[in-house]
Amino acid sequence: MAARLLSATRNLRNTKSSSRRNLKPQIFRQNGKNPRASLRRLLSPLSSSHLFQSATMPPKHYRPPGKKKEGNAAKYITRTKAIKYLQVSLTIFRKLCILKGIFPRVPKKKFEGNHKTYYSMKDISFLAHEPLLEKLRQKRSQEKKVNKAKARKNKELAERLLNRMPTYKLDRLILERYPTFVDALRDLDDCLTMVHLFASLPAVEGERIQVKRIHNCRRLSHEWQAYISRTHSLRKTFISVKGIYYQAEVQGQKITWLTPHALQQVLTDDVDFNIMLTFLEFYETLLGFVNFKLYHSINVKYPPILDPRLEALAAELYALFRYVATGSTRKPSESQSIASIEEKKDSDETMDTGVKESNLRLAQLQHQLPSNEPGALMQLLEDSNNDDDDVDLDTMECKTLFKNLKFFLSREVPREALLFIIPAFGGVVSWEGEGAPFEETDEEIAYQIVDRPTQGHKFLSRHYVQPQWVFDCVNARIILPADAYMVGMVPPPHLSPFVDDEAEGYMPEYAQTIKQLQAAAKKNVMPLPDLDNQDLADPQNLLAEGVMDRSQANEAAEERRKLQLLEKQYHDELKMEMSGITYSATLSDKKSENTCSEEMQHKDEVMVPVPTEKDDEDDRAKLYMSRKKRGLYEAIEISNQRKKDKVALLKERKRKAAASKSG
Repeated sequence: MAARLLSATRNLRNTKSSSRRNLKPQIFRQNGKNPRASLRRLLSPLSSSHLFQSATMPPKHYRPPGKKKEGNAAKYITRTKAIKYLQVSLTIFRKLCILKGIFPRVPKKKFEGNHKTYYSMKDISFLAHEPLLEKLRQKRSQEKKVNKAKARKNKELAERLLNRMPTYKLDRLILERYPTFVDALRDLDDCLTMVHLFASLPAVEGERIQVKRIHNCRRLSHEWQAYISRTHSLRKTFISVKGIYYQAEVQGQKITWLTPHALQQVLTDDVDFNIMLTFLEFYETLLGFVNFKLYHSINVKYPPILDPRLEALAAELYALFRYVATGSTRKPSESQSIASIEEKKDSDETMDTGVKESNLRLAQLQHQLPSNEPGALMQLLEDSNNDDDDVDLDTMECKTLFKNLKFFLSREVPREALLFIIPAFGGVVSWEGEGAPFEETDEEIAYQIVDRPTQGHKFLSRHYVQPQWVFDCVNARIILPADAYMVGMVPPPHLSPFVDDEAEGYMPEYAQTIKQLQAAAKKNVMPLPDLDNQDLADPQNLLAEGVMDRSQANEAAEERRKLQLLEKQYHDELKMEMSGITYSATLSDKKSENTCSEEMQHKDEVMVPVPTEKDDEDDRAKLYMSRKKRGLYEAIEISNQRKKDKVALLKERKRKAAASKSG
């Protein structure tokens, strides 16, 4: 009996030690800081239930299976899950997002971590029902078949499969993303920049970009430039390090794009051209539709038919100008004969004369015009014809800037940029080479654009200017003097028309000169080159007339006050001399006055500035602001102070440069 009890207790001890040995790692994993407390808890009566509960406890964001998602987890989805949901590769998913205009979102609470990309669940649901998705899947499977045939060295099968590659169109996507034409014009900035960039790339076989894509981009860019030049819609230009910026106004929408310089481009490995080509695929379709709509708005057939001789001479832009200028308003579907058209014109002319006579009678009744006044009918008809032109004065100003002026481009200047800009402002341009409208020896040439240190043979009847003169004239909307832009001289600073000098608080010196020239051209007065040489009789009148701005008027008023003080001092000295006061006595009095004034000035500098009533009101207003508004107000104050510091630094640099130049 005793032996049985002894063996039972020994077995019980062995089972306890084995259970403790098996549970010890779990204890250390769960409570690594205090293993003794964990062991004590294990030996307690509730130890087994506690271990069971801790092992089966759900995670923090645990959602039982079958329960509906809520919050951000239901609104957003990660990119990995979206790809699995659509059953496509990452390349096809990116292409779909670019073509459909779907972009990543930033939820308020990133439920799966900050290192993941999130998309809206609605966008992914729309992609799942996109017809283009099936086309891309078919194209991908066809490419796999082609690669398999090439691996088996079956060239006939590979060529047959390549000829039957599935194709798709983006017309429906353009209509979905841009319901109206104005929406397409608003989103045209990046499109034009991308198309002009690829148009400047080298068209070489064997590169990562197909040659036909580059030629298509070049054709689309030239068609756009021809329309802008024909309708005189160009407003601003600026030459920068990146390229040349242009801004045009089409149907009330301002469109800005960037074109690279005419330099040799090199394709680098740092750029993912697959993504850029996907964007380009969409932008080519978009710009084709926009050009179609714009050309039909001016009654020109699209696509244009170019002169093959000019196209072979790389003068596509000039060929487009000729086509648009002589574009026929008739459509191919018109079946009327020339005789019927002439009869219709005759009937229209008789109707127009009847309308003109009625307008003349109405004008005589309203304005009391005498019937025998010479030129009354012509004046009235010119006013009626210019009604449409008066609507857009900006276009008329751009149209007549280079009117009746001929330009000739030397071979070293940027030809395409000047071929685009000069006709857009009413000028006629030619160049050195084949296909040019007129030769260099033409005596009617007013300006020759040259970009070289010296010019050998010169014609006395024309001006030789640098290319910057054209851009500055376009931005100023006046014909600037050509003396500062002559060959071999350092031209004036090229100012950006996209910067508002009055808002920045600093106006460069050359900008002031241009403003005075503009005021002189509008008011028919001589320009004011310097404030010292101008009549300071009444600066307020000059300010009201627009000859000078407010800052110049304040400076002129200060100069006028100084002259009045000097005149008063002169008259006082004359009176003192007539009264018999000696010069030494006046000097001693002046020294005493100067010492007193210096002491007072030193005291004023030492004294702490007293806060004004306005400062007190601002401080009281800050107390009633919320923390968010107060932070916004302080940010505005910091921005204004930085702007003032920048203006002060520019003025100090200008002062030092003038001092060093004079010294």
